[in-house]
Amino acid sequence: MKACFRRAQWLAVFVLIVLSLPSFTQNETRKTSQPYTGDLSIFDSPGRDERLQINRVMDILGITPGKSVADIGAGSGWFTVRAARRVTESGHVYAVDINPDAVRYIEERAGKEGLRNVQPILSHADDPKLPPNSVDAVLLLKTYHEVEKPVVLLQNLRSALRVGAKVGIIDRNGNGEDHGVSQAIVVREASEAGYKLLETHDFVKSDSMDYFLVLTVK
Repeated sequence: MKACFRRAQWLAVFVLIVLSLPSFTQNETRKTSQPYTGDLSIFDSPGRDERLQINRVMDILGITPGKSVADIGAGSGWFTVRAARRVTESGHVYAVDINPDAVRYIEERAGKEGLRNVQPILSHADDPKLPPNSVDAVLLLKTYHEVEKPVVLLQNLRSALRVGAKVGIIDRNGNGEDHGVSQAIVVREASEAGYKLLETHDFVKSDSMDYFLVLTVK
């Protein structure tokens, strides 16, 4: 009971913070970071599973055998292959990226690792190009701060979401240009795109900078 009360208090404070932030019109954009185009293998650093507690993340997003998942900003496919093993061959994973090199990299990686349930998609910057009604869970892992038009991207994502689908965003607090973006700004932009906040977690790293938001359609 006390935990529920504390959570309600925190959410109330969070809403006030969101409302106090500067707003942007459809024609304005906030600061963003340049999408990464370097060596993709750096994302497979030892110990990353434990640091991000990725299995716990998948539990919260309801990623289980038979589910369909989208990894938006898939990069090297680090999360893609983990999700593909979790959903088993009865499930499906869309590996979405705007970088053609990343799409090719993931296609080759999935082949080498024998994952036949992975489908790479070359997306647009503001459209994941997912099939309609195709996914149960989505994760944007350290990608959101690079999205130039996040509200439009989230709006275009909605048609791909099945009933009850969860959208996870893992990022770090920052000013947009330093490979991070305030979680309050993410929540506000998601609300503009037609989503509501379900859960907030801070276990994904121990530096108190990273956050994990869980959204769903309003």
